[in-house]
Amino acid sequence: METRPCDFTIFGVLGDLSQRNLLPSLYQLEKAGLLHTETRVIGVARHELGHDAFLEEIRAKLQTFVREPLEPETTERLLARMRYVLINLDVPEEYKRLLEIIDQRMRVFVSYFSVAPSLFGPICTGLAHAGLVTPETRVVLEKPIGRNLASSREINELVASVFSENQVYRIDHYLGKETVMNLLALRFANSIFTTNWDHNTIDHVQITVAEEVGIGSRWGYFDQAGQLRDMVQNHLMQILTLVAMEPPVNLRDDSLRNEKLKVLKALRPITAKNIDRRVVRGQYGPGFIKGKTVPGYLEEKGGILGSTTETFVAIRVDIDNWRWAGVPFYLRTGKAMAAKRSEVVINYKPLPHNIFADSYRSLPANKLVIRLQPDEGVEIEMLNKVPGIGNGLRLQRTMLDLSFSEAFSKERIAGAYERLILEVMQGNQALFIHRDEVESSWVWIDSIQAAWAKTNEPPKPYPAGSWGPVASVALLARDEREWEE
Repeated sequence: METRPCDFTIFGVLGDLSQRNLLPSLYQLEKAGLLHTETRVIGVARHELGHDAFLEEIRAKLQTFVREPLEPETTERLLARMRYVLINLDVPEEYKRLLEIIDQRMRVFVSYFSVAPSLFGPICTGLAHAGLVTPETRVVLEKPIGRNLASSREINELVASVFSENQVYRIDHYLGKETVMNLLALRFANSIFTTNWDHNTIDHVQITVAEEVGIGSRWGYFDQAGQLRDMVQNHLMQILTLVAMEPPVNLRDDSLRNEKLKVLKALRPITAKNIDRRVVRGQYGPGFIKGKTVPGYLEEKGGILGSTTETFVAIRVDIDNWRWAGVPFYLRTGKAMAAKRSEVVINYKPLPHNIFADSYRSLPANKLVIRLQPDEGVEIEMLNKVPGIGNGLRLQRTMLDLSFSEAFSKERIAGAYERLILEVMQGNQALFIHRDEVESSWVWIDSIQAAWAKTNEPPKPYPAGSWGPVASVALLARDEREWEE
């Protein structure tokens, strides 16, 4: 698909998300020659900056956040595309300043809302007021889109009052990760997995997204969100749907998104009646990470004693459809855990009969491990014969390991935002989230929040640097299973 020239406009260009992710991604796209020669990058903020001062600010941010030495020629080419516009986002009249730069006859107008969701409505109003909304205009929305179903609908309605659904690109950067995309190839390009991906062969699935760091300076934001809203509602739900969905007709338009939506609608509700056997929430206390003492959640900067916000969640998820009947999905995510790790583990059913009982009393089931980060790759755990004679036929667990860094050593693994920015410019919505997905996910998450409020049980403590509360072990143990550690 050919990239069309764009006026790629970043609202909040000097904010943290833009500096850490968007600007470095645009640099890498420039370096790879993937930006159309006529594409321009327009930064919008409310700071008084001249053109030269803006470019120096961007140059400094690139030097800080691009994880490699900058190529002078690439840097200068990117800076030559850039313009700056001062706009108070709450004042509709000021959006007319964009008319001096935007040319929608020549370029597609793309607006990236790298700001708080409370500003989505004012930006949409301002763009409409300035006459900058056409059928080809595209807008990119960053999460979080609300903190429950009601607030999500309110935000979506404000955007929908100006833009149609096919103009809206809701980002979850996990959908741009190379290894998450590889899930599609693994499932639908390899017959060995395509034909062995249901309740007939799979015993259960584990999805872990563990962070080694605690909350740090994000306490004020995080305490209003919690791990369920911050991580499960978006990242883990998206991974879950890619693992569990039916084969899409293609990878274009709404085919992929429709199959994900079917999974979300098939999730068995979790309520106050079953939450004690389906969900564990925790909050980290003081502990040790990499041999260093770290504070507990309540002792972090800005912390308030008595907060019951969860920093850890483990959930047994049941999908009520034909493919996954009787196959539990166990989700686990937390802050200040033993290691940084994101992975999907497909646990296959054990064989019904063991002909190797003399040398291996109980045959372990095969596992497919999809490592999302770090050390991206795929592993298959299986049994092989130990070489040698005279000792009978002895078996040993071995791993077939496809490490991306080794298998594709000459290929640079692109960042998630690079892929997603390019997809927006190309007008491909497959890797973005439909409004129905967001709302279906919130329906399920809200039921868990309501159950917590009704039971009023505080989160269970766990020491920083561990794998979460002991109760999360019991969540699997009652099903005669255990977490992959």
